[in-house]
Formats: sequence, C-alpha cells, structure tokens
Amino acid sequence: MNYVPLGNTGLNVSQLCFGTMTFGGGGCDFDTAQAIFRRCRDIGINFFDCANGYVKGESEKILGRLMKPERDRLIITTKLGMGSGIDASGPGYSRAHIMYHVEQSLRRLDTDYIDIYFLHRFHEQPPLDDVMRAMDDLVRQGKVRYPGASNFAAWQVAKANGIAKANGVSPFRCIQPMYSLLKRQAEVELLPMAQSEGIGVINYSPLAGGILTGKYGKKNLQVDGRLKESEPYRKRYANEDNYEVAQSLGDIAQQLGCHVVSLAIAWVAAHPGITAPIIGARNLDQLEPSLKSLDIDMTAELYEQVSSLTPTPAIATDREEERT
Repeated sequence: MNYVPLGNTGLNVSQLCFGTMTFGGGGCDFDTAQAIFRRCRDIGINFFDCANGYVKGESEKILGRLMKPERDRLIITTKLGMGSGIDASGPGYSRAHIMYHVEQSLRRLDTDYIDIYFLHRFHEQPPLDDVMRAMDDLVRQGKVRYPGASNFAAWQVAKANGIAKANGVSPFRCIQPMYSLLKRQAEVELLPMAQSEGIGVINYSPLAGGILTGKYGKKNLQVDGRLKESEPYRKRYANEDNYEVAQSLGDIAQQLGCHVVSLAIAWVAAHPGITAPIIGARNLDQLEPSLKSLDIDMTAELYEQVSSLTPTPAIATDREEERT
C-alpha cells in the first residue's frame, strides 16, 4: 500500500478509503464488519469514511469500537446534513445543528476528534458565513481537524472557501463527490478546482451503484443490490446504455485477466485529481476485488481504452478548441 498526501492538509492517507456505510446493516453485523476492518488494516488501509446517518448511527458505533485500539494511526471522516434519521433537529447547518451532531458523532465513534468532518450536501440556509464560522469553531476546539464538503458543486466549494479566507477561518480541505466511469461530471470543474487549490478528493460510488460489477446483466434488477432496493439509485443509474458500458468494461477486464470491479476502481484512482476512491463491501468476498485494484497497471493506453466507453464531459466554457 502506498500513502499519498490528502490535498495540502499534511495528512498522508492510503490509496484506498474504506466506506463503512454497510456496517450494522444489510447483513454486515459486528463480526463481519470486524473481519472487513481487519482485512483493510492488514493490507494497509488507514482511511475510513462514515456518516451520522448510516444505519441510524450504528455504522459510527461499530467503526468506533473497531478503531479504538489504534485511533492515532487512522484517518477517520464522518458527515452531517443528509437525513440522519436520528433526531428531529431538522435539516440545514445552523450552529445548533452542527454542534449537536458533532457531539453525537464523537460519542458514537468514541473519539475526541474527527479528522475530516463533511457537510453531506449543500443547503441554501443559513448563510455560508455562519456555517464556515461554526466549522472553524470545531477546528479551534480540537473536535475536528479539517472541514470537508460532500456533494457540493465547484462554485459552492469556491464560494465557501472564499468566505473562509476573507474571514480568516478554516476552509474546506477535502471534498467527496460522486465519480465513476458512468458519472464523470466531476471532471469538468470539481477535480480541476481540487488540483489547483490543493484540496483532497475522496470519491464515492466508483462502481456506479453496483452496475459496474456486472452483476445486473442486462437490466436484471432482481439481483440483490442497491438498484433493487433503492429508487434513487434506479433513477441515477438504471438505463440501458449503462448496462452496455458495464458489459464492455467486463470484456476488457476479461482480456486483462482481472476482475471488472478491480478495473473500475483502478480507472477512477488513476485520475490525478483523485486522492483515494472510497470502496465498500458487505462481506470479505465483496472486498477482495476492490483491494485487487491496487495490482492493476493502469497505463495511459488502458486508461484511454476504458475512458472511451463513456462520453467525455463537455468542458466548462464550451470552447472545445481549448480542451487540453
């Protein structure tokens, strides 16, 4: 396992981040989560992502138990602001909301600090001045090392960080966008912005909700998985073109003699703007192909071959002659 800088934070993190959304749900009980966690640690993963809303807080509790013996050797993230299902304090990022949820996450994780504390999505209210001031207070109190933003557009991150700079408070130092071979919008502005500004990037859904595992075949949504269980995932991914891309990606993987999951994650990780893809698993069998992504030699030729399976997004200015 190699370790890479997380933007300009000074933290060095593993090339892969493990997302603990499955811990405590979907058949991933404590013993299974423990086996997954130990396998991640054995291979050198020191980076774990969570959120207060995962399994109504149970994921944080399990992660907290698992990480406790070696807390100082791990980089831990969690989030607030996207339907936690834990309390009725309402959406948004009021100071009261932020302060309440960070204390609850610290308690469930059984830790004194959170390395990266993400806002799970953008909200119009309260004003970003107040939000960034509240996040800065958490940094000054030692409860959060660095603020982060998940599911923000580039202009929203830039606006927030401009406000932070003007007010002398902590900016967002890490972002968490959706990014996969099937969802490439981040290439247009988010990833270039992160590279320019020294912001770390850990992307979620590198397997596009499971489509790129190949298990759904040609629109076979009866297979157990997120597309069967979640209407939002079906809206996001369930169209015929995506299944054809998954099949073509599987053909390339077969030619290479590797698992299609390994190839999909290796492609994402090869983008220079990505710090570490977030991988996930409900059991050890699901985990192994993701770990094998580290073994793939993602040459420039292979990267272009995989990239050609989906359209390259239009550049931000529409001046195609200036595409580099």
